[in-house]
Amino acid sequence: MPETSTKRVLLAAPRGYCAGVDRAVIAVEKALELHGAPVYVRKEIVHNKYVVETLADRGAIFVDETDQVPEGARVVFSAHGVSPAVRAAAERRSLQTIDATCPLVTKVHKEAIRFARDERTILLIGHTGHEEVEGTAGEAPEHTIVVNSPDDVDTLEVPDPENVVWLSQTTLSVDETMETVRRLRDRFPALQDPPSDDICYATQNRQVAVKKLSPECDLVIVVGSANSSNSVRLVEVALQSGARASYRVDRASEIDEAWFDGVTTVGVTSGASVPEILVRDVLDALAARGYETVEEVRTATEDLMFSLPREIRADLKAKEAERALRA
Repeated sequence: MPETSTKRVLLAAPRGYCAGVDRAVIAVEKALELHGAPVYVRKEIVHNKYVVETLADRGAIFVDETDQVPEGARVVFSAHGVSPAVRAAAERRSLQTIDATCPLVTKVHKEAIRFARDERTILLIGHTGHEEVEGTAGEAPEHTIVVNSPDDVDTLEVPDPENVVWLSQTTLSVDETMETVRRLRDRFPALQDPPSDDICYATQNRQVAVKKLSPECDLVIVVGSANSSNSVRLVEVALQSGARASYRVDRASEIDEAWFDGVTTVGVTSGASVPEILVRDVLDALAARGYETVEEVRTATEDLMFSLPREIRADLKAKEAERALRA
């Protein structure tokens, strides 16, 4: 790689919001516009502090479980998805639900249902306790075993080694997931693949961009929250791909002056639940430190869009009809 003494920033593209996050955040915003505050949201709508705080300021109330929502009230299910048990609990309380589950997560849920129907053991690669894993495993709890890491494979026990299939959380490291799959296949040669890759396009694209810029970087700053799996993975990918150092920050104020000793080139990216305003703040903070030259490193162009949840679309249609009657 050519060396340079000029301070510069390599800005990853794609970065930030993915289609599923954008859809979920807009769903809460539209629910507030249509129905007024409060609108309840089960768990964080997406894993980003700034987004959650901004929506809370507008009247969203975030709860851990549906039993914290007043009976009959309106509740949004987060982009990470929920289990059938959560849906049933909401129905018992007559809650008006808005399902903002990312369609790519819904795809994995449907795969789990189908494989369980075929009596297969599902080896779900993901992180125990993550909302997405809880939701997917909840579709077929008696058929699902969560595999947290490649090292978990050695101690796995399954009812029938000839009838196993793997699925994965959508926000994992592509490389680590493939290593886990490799070790699973060594242990269970009959392991079946899902019909398509479960790791979402946005997660993969952001990792590819970081892989490309990291070898030239003395430091890579990842904007994203600590509970954002895909943001945490970007730090790991940067280090594995040749960056001398990499840190995650929620916002520019968390940047540490000690990181810049001997640093000429800084890479910047953001997780899939991060609004661009937070990246711009980081770029401003870097410019103030002399890193004014910004070069974009683009590895893909994203144009995927998802339609809003059907409940929001129905409410918008009803509102339009109401306006037409008044006109």
